[in-house]
Amino acid sequence: MRIAVIGGGPGGLYFAYLWKKRHPDAEIDLFEQNAAGATWGFGVVFSEQALEFLRADDPDTVDAITPKMESWTNITLNLRGESVEIDGVGFASIGRLALLTLLQERVRSVGVTPRFDTLVQSVDQLAGYDLIVAADGLNSMVRRSLEAEFGASVSHSTNKFAWYGTTKTFATLSQTFVATDRGSFNAHHYRYARDMSTFLVECDAATWAAYGFADRSIEESQAICEKVFAATLDGHRLISNKSVWRNFPWVLNERWSHSNIVLIGDALHSAHFSIGSGTRLAIEDAIALSKALEAEGDVATALKRYERERKPIVRKLVTAARTSADWYEQFPGHMTLGLMDFAYSYITRSGRIDDARLRAMSPAFMARYEASKGKS
Repeated sequence: MRIAVIGGGPGGLYFAYLWKKRHPDAEIDLFEQNAAGATWGFGVVFSEQALEFLRADDPDTVDAITPKMESWTNITLNLRGESVEIDGVGFASIGRLALLTLLQERVRSVGVTPRFDTLVQSVDQLAGYDLIVAADGLNSMVRRSLEAEFGASVSHSTNKFAWYGTTKTFATLSQTFVATDRGSFNAHHYRYARDMSTFLVECDAATWAAYGFADRSIEESQAICEKVFAATLDGHRLISNKSVWRNFPWVLNERWSHSNIVLIGDALHSAHFSIGSGTRLAIEDAIALSKALEAEGDVATALKRYERERKPIVRKLVTAARTSADWYEQFPGHMTLGLMDFAYSYITRSGRIDDARLRAMSPAFMARYEASKGKS
């Protein structure tokens, strides 16, 4: 089979690696418009469940990634100078560039040579391939070119966010909520290397307007965020990497394939950063697509199977992500709650965790929360 993969992010790289490893005779061309060492953002996170899913399918890759990861077993919430830890919520993180570099090495190890600095401007350039895998991200050229065929739509959350890094390291995945005289901010921060952390700053539209961020440069916005989170950063600076203000995009496709073209990862769907599942979804898409292709005798039937089997799983996770994002759209209101009520509202925001699960998963937190409510 002759396959073109458009996009050298985690989903595209992992599909190319997985298929070539299992089918050495396949011809795979992987096109990436950026240089090998280019990336946007800083660290990415995986839940414990996500890593176990990958381990079940490809333990060698997990074993290669794990030594480069930072991990923890709780979440810390900071509000009005007080903190609370929610135990039993395991995550691991890795620098996005470190992950891409590792996946590039694995792709090369099975005989695929990625074509970096190569922009595919039209699907018409890819005539002659048996399969075209569009892993070209949130701004997918393939999806935009075939918008009607995929039934594609993109909407945006109202909150604004900017993705920074910092040399300040944090013990756990943390959330810091800060009220100022012009509005409220939230920072999602966690270490992804021994000396680096992601520091994603979020605010609602009213706060963004009150600070005049629309007319601020990247440097001016960064300076304001450093001032707002001075206590959290503890003397460290924020680091920018194309750290402009964005609205989170919700990508939806009614149909996942057209002819011999199929979407995976962010080109297909998006999951809000508050549940840390974007990279996981892309890699799981690659696994599901590979399995569907192996199970069927022709590409058209395989692509239908991929969508049929994978769609309910993705829908469930994206629904949870939307519910989580809805909570963040209202986070200044939640900040008026007491610390423990705020933490309880936060951890149950996606609708996937009830009291029984919390008692089993986070016994220390639930004991503190129920004590605050006068429960024995």
